[in-house]
Formats: sequence, C-alpha cells, structure tokens
Amino acid sequence: MGSAIHAAHATLELLPVSSRKPSILKGFRDYTPDQMRLRLQVIGIFRTIFERHGFEPIDTPALEYMEILTGKAGENEKLMYHFLDQGEREVGLRYDLTVPLARYVAMHQQESVLPFKRYHIAPVWRAEKPQRGRFREFWQCDADIVGSPSMLADAEAVSILTEALAAVNLPNAVVLINHRKLLEAMALLAGVDAERAGGVFRAIDKLAKIGPDGVKRDLIATGIDEIAANRVIELATRTGTPQELLGAAERDLEAIPGGVEAVSDLRDLVVALDEFGVSPASWKIDLSLARGIDYYTGPVFEATVEEPKIGSVAGAGRYDHLVGTFLGRDIPATGMSLGMERILDVIQEFGLLPRRHATAAVVIPVLPDTLREASRLANELRGAGINVDLSLLANRSLGDQLKVAARRGIPWAIIAGPDEISRDVALIRDLTTGEQREVARDGIVDEAKRTVSR
Repeated sequence: MGSAIHAAHATLELLPVSSRKPSILKGFRDYTPDQMRLRLQVIGIFRTIFERHGFEPIDTPALEYMEILTGKAGENEKLMYHFLDQGEREVGLRYDLTVPLARYVAMHQQESVLPFKRYHIAPVWRAEKPQRGRFREFWQCDADIVGSPSMLADAEAVSILTEALAAVNLPNAVVLINHRKLLEAMALLAGVDAERAGGVFRAIDKLAKIGPDGVKRDLIATGIDEIAANRVIELATRTGTPQELLGAAERDLEAIPGGVEAVSDLRDLVVALDEFGVSPASWKIDLSLARGIDYYTGPVFEATVEEPKIGSVAGAGRYDHLVGTFLGRDIPATGMSLGMERILDVIQEFGLLPRRHATAAVVIPVLPDTLREASRLANELRGAGINVDLSLLANRSLGDQLKVAARRGIPWAIIAGPDEISRDVALIRDLTTGEQREVARDGIVDEAKRTVSR
C-alpha cells in the first residue's frame, strides 16, 4: 500500500505544469488597489449627491432573459452578450441599467411609490471595440425618476448631472439638450418619412465624429435624397441662444406633428433649469444631439467636455414608453447616466481629486517583544476611526518595515520600540518627508487623528 501511494505521488509530481500565461479577455481588466480607491471615492461622491436629491438605491441581476433586453436599444443590441445557459434558456448580460429598471418597476409596482426616484451603480457589458475610456465591461451610475411627466423631472436630471460633474472637478463640462420629437419633426420637415427617421437619428448622432459631409453620405446611403439630406443637416447645425433656437424651430415646425409640442417641452425645461439654479454656462440647446438608443421619447441630454478634448462623459433622456413594454400601460420616466470609466480616466490624467489612502497609518513593532503593545496601540487607533495596519514584519529591521510601508503608499508610521515603550511615548513619522516627532502615549490617539486628517 505504501509503495502504491508513493508511486501515485511520483506520478503527480511528473505531471507537466501548464505553460499557459495568465491573461484576461480583451476589453476587460483588473483593478489595482489605487484604481479601486479612486473608483470607490467617486462612487461615494455620486451616491451622496443622488441621496441628497432624494434618490434610493436598488440593484438588479447582471443576467436577464433575452426577451427582456431585446427590442429596446437599437444599434446597441448588436453589442449584447447573449447565450444559452445550462437550462437552455436564452439570457443576456445587461447592456445598460435603464431596461432592467423598467422591468423592475413592472414587477414591483405594488410596493413602489410614484414618482419613484432610484439610483443604481453597477457594471454593464457591451461587446464593442475597446478604446480609451471605453471597455466591454464598464460601470454606469444612473439616477432616474419614474412616474412624472413634468419637465421638472428632466430639469432635476440635468441638475444632478451638472452637480455630479462639478463635485469631481471635471473641467468645462457642458450638458447638450435636444428633444427626440423635435428630431422627428425635423426629419419630416426635410421630407424624410417616419419609417426612415431612425436612420436620420443615427446619422445625426455621428455629426461630431464624421462632420456634415460624412453625415450627408450616411443619409444618402439610407435612401434619402441629397436635397432632403442637406435640409436635415442645415436644421441640425443651427446655432444661437436657447430662445433663438427654440423660436426658429417653432416657426419651422409649426405644421409638423410633434414639433410644437417638443418646443413647448424644451421651453418648460429651460424655465425649470433656471428655477433649479442650474448655471446657464453649464448647458445649451443643441439640435444635432440625437442619442442612439431607441427608447427615448422626449428631451435627451449629453454632457461633453471639449477642452481638453474628452468628449461625452454622461447621457440622459426621457423614455415614457419603456416601462409600458413590460406593464401594458405607459408610465413616464426620465433619467441620467454618468460614464464612470471616462470620468475616472479624466480624473486620473488631470489629478482632479486628492489622492486618498485606504490605510492612514502603520503601527510598527520594532522588535517581536514589542508586538503586544503595538497591537494594543493599533486597536486604540482603529477604535478612534483611523484605518491602521499593524506591521507583520516585526522580525525585520525598522528601516525595512518603513520602506515596505512607504512602498504601499501609507503616509504615516507610528513606531513603538522598546525605548519608546519604556518612556511611555510613541513616534509619529511622516513617510514622505522622513520627519518624525515624539508624542506622549496617553495623547497618541488625539495627535494621530489630527495628523492623518491634514
């Protein structure tokens, strides 16, 4: 028996070790401690703003039945991850947080009080081409209001957008505003029938990327004649103050179904933005803004930063029919979504937020026999609300322990050596400058709190 066991062990030892290198799917990534600290810091800022406005958190499954997700996202559906699970059910990974919200409202209508203000911060998945600030797995931060047809709800979405971007010091962000029915009316005015209006939206939505000539080519490729294509581009690229643009749109679209209604909505929205105290410099009417998702029915918004050239960092819009696809009756809804990945990239690149440390200080026992006192000191500091790491390297020199703490980015060290313990003191050392000072043992907690809060 013994020899058989020995032979089995020998066989196991001879099995080849896999030569496959660790790898990760393209468009996915790991998050380092530094990246996660910043991510959680920004999420905390956004969560505070959402809750300050009376929004409540929810969560939904990452996987949904395919029938829940399809027929609502237009071109985005081509990017959906979907498959048959082990029960032969067709399922898909959520590609945004809005469709799951609509399903949630339909299923929880009895316990949801309208207007229902919810926020949701979670990952979503799209199989698109990875590029800077765009990944196949990414996080969205959404705040939505379900159950209010008033432009006050849309104004609050814009207000939250501007407040959130200002809170992370994002420079020069401007929210562009348009109306989906205004786009439809513009297409009809240009001679494009309703069946081809979707192609117009998708083409106009690329105006900033491919320019008027590129949009014109795309419009003609969908079967729209050159005269109509020129008219669409002329209407979409108008500039002026909100009053000038809405006045011109009202005159042009007076006889077009939905046109005057859209202008009226936008006028109400402009008034509400002023009443909410949203700075006029933080938003503008942009008749070329389309937003590519099919479920939008009213005002649409997009926050962009042009200087530096960052592009879109958030999007929003009204979707009054989406909940109705699950419920059988329409419930008005509007909301906004912050592009977490793009915002984090910008914050990191330009140093827009102060760096935070998960661990404020390390307590270092200089020798193994000082570990008991160092542990007691670490527990007192933790009890006072300070994030403290107790060094596990008491068998190493003080210099080595200080180097390890500095490499981890810990800003402060509290040193408890035999000499300090015998004199009832401790040392507080700045790991950036190397400066240190001696503090009485009974005052170390208060002094540490003052130090790490600087």
